[in-house]
Amino acid sequence: MRYRLTFVAGLAVGYVFGTRAGRERYERLRKKAQQFAENPAVRNAAESAAQTGREAASKAAGVVSEKVGHRLPDSVNERVRSLRDHRTPLDDDWGTSKT
Repeated sequence: MRYRLTFVAGLAVGYVFGTRAGRERYERLRKKAQQFAENPAVRNAAESAAQTGREAASKAAGVVSEKVGHRLPDSVNERVRSLRDHRTPLDDDWGTSKT
């Protein structure tokens, strides 16, 4: 999968730099991508996906710590516990906006 993604990214870069339209075409593509990213529906979908991901990661961390927590060094267990204790449900340290 990583190689496919790299290949597709290479194709995109090659298209942008190899196009005869040059800078004009690049600016048009960049503007369209920026408009897409600033679309409220896209931003809401991204926020929703981020929240779902955080919830899934939290559940997975709980399951993993229950199954293998006793095998981990005490320092790791203490660090995980301290991170959980300091975090509130409204914390948003994943780089997403609160819009």
